[in-house]
Amino acid sequence: MSADHTVTQLDSFSATTHSHATHSVQPELNFWQIFNMCFGFLGIQFGFALQNANVSRIFQTLGASIDEIPILWIAAPLTGLLVQPIIGYLSDNTWGCLGRRRPYFLIGAILTTLAIFVMPHSPTLWIAAGMLWIMDASINIAMEPFRAFVGDNLPPSQRTQGYAMQSFFIGIGAVVASALPYILSNFFNVANTAPAGEIADSVRYAFYFGGTVLFLAVTWTVISTKEYSPEELAAFHAKTKTDVEEQCKRSRTHKDYQFASFVWMGLGALLTFTVWAQDLDKQLYILSIGIFAFGPLQLYCALRLSQSQPSQRAQLGMVFNVVDDLFHMPKAMHQLAIVQFFSWFALFAMWIYTTSAVTSYHFGSSDVLSQAYNDGADWVGVLFASYNGFSAIAALFIPLLAKRIGIKLTHTFNMFCGGFGLISFYFIKDPNLLWLAMIGVGIAWASILSIPYAILSGTLPPKKMGVYMGIFNFFIVIPQLLAASVLGLILNGLFDGQPIYALITGGVFMLCAGIAVLFVEQPKALTPH
Repeated sequence: MSADHTVTQLDSFSATTHSHATHSVQPELNFWQIFNMCFGFLGIQFGFALQNANVSRIFQTLGASIDEIPILWIAAPLTGLLVQPIIGYLSDNTWGCLGRRRPYFLIGAILTTLAIFVMPHSPTLWIAAGMLWIMDASINIAMEPFRAFVGDNLPPSQRTQGYAMQSFFIGIGAVVASALPYILSNFFNVANTAPAGEIADSVRYAFYFGGTVLFLAVTWTVISTKEYSPEELAAFHAKTKTDVEEQCKRSRTHKDYQFASFVWMGLGALLTFTVWAQDLDKQLYILSIGIFAFGPLQLYCALRLSQSQPSQRAQLGMVFNVVDDLFHMPKAMHQLAIVQFFSWFALFAMWIYTTSAVTSYHFGSSDVLSQAYNDGADWVGVLFASYNGFSAIAALFIPLLAKRIGIKLTHTFNMFCGGFGLISFYFIKDPNLLWLAMIGVGIAWASILSIPYAILSGTLPPKKMGVYMGIFNFFIVIPQLLAASVLGLILNGLFDGQPIYALITGGVFMLCAGIAVLFVEQPKALTPH
């Protein structure tokens, strides 16, 4: 089926949009067009929120200790590390009856819905861990193209608004999804306790409802939103003046890859041996093996490049091109990587330790069968809902604040709000007042989900929007892998295993993210020639 024929089938953009497209000027979209294209994120966040607020609880219910929770959570970032750049590359090079990005929305939604339905029926800890792998991989299939979707369909002048709209739906979806077990147990008398080794009914029913919402929301975006054809996108950017191509100029040779491969394998092997010889925490093997594995990947690239001409790089396949793009990122993307490292290390610490911190520090119980523990775990769901609610509100004001004080200072302010919010968990003794801390966390969360992407989108070659958005996920995943590897070690070694200190650590990292963004070289917006 030709691209032109496909475009005639997709009528969700107005006739005005098509008229402008023929003049090679990418038009601005109206409110409802942006609303429809971002609405799927409401459903995707239902999946993420249910996962973030309840998976630690499921793991503990099935017998996991506090020390084991980080290693079990490794599924989430690791699947994102692998899946997102692959889906980004594939969607960059896809065009069919559903367009470029939307086939992956639909496939991911179907797989995620099935995984969400199965997760609360896991009979053992390791089956639950396996289901987390499947669920997170499926969510990433659906989610990754949404970031590139905004870059494809909106001109630079509207991208901040587009990413803020995504943040708004993320907040709204997470409010409801995070609070579902609490709502079910307190307003519908659904049991929030269960016999040893069984998942509470309130959690199971929450997962059923969330899976349904996810599928319906993503499907709405698929059927209500058009995509521009490759020819239209090429016309929009044919006269675009940008230095992106120069920044991304390919200069890495097969000898560079070959040398780097041995360096990475050597470092990985040395670290692995050190962990074994010194009998260090086994979670550090995740880090050491990951470092080693990057070596053979570069060796493969060296071999591929040595067998071809430099002009043939684009024909060397997905694996080579993803790695090659990684080493030829725009400068601003390198700088944003540091911001993302601090931000997502903090978030991962919050997600995996808030339940155990609040139940032990504020409710005084670590017994997963006790009423106090389960009341505390339900309250964490409410707290997660509250920070997402505050995030939805903050998303409406971030574009306005950015116009007044600049996008970087806006992100600094927001990250400081989040950092002090996490640190305040230690000082707020009354659990009923913890929602105050979540105001700052919600502001930071809205900013993390919008501002880095708004800055990044102006630096990327339009033809590689998907793969670079997938690569950008590396700088979300790597800090999470590091957190899963070392947070348990830090807590046991320095803080006698008390999870409240993981939240303080996360707060400090958020403050660092706020400082780091000030050093990002903000790119010039793409402007017509």
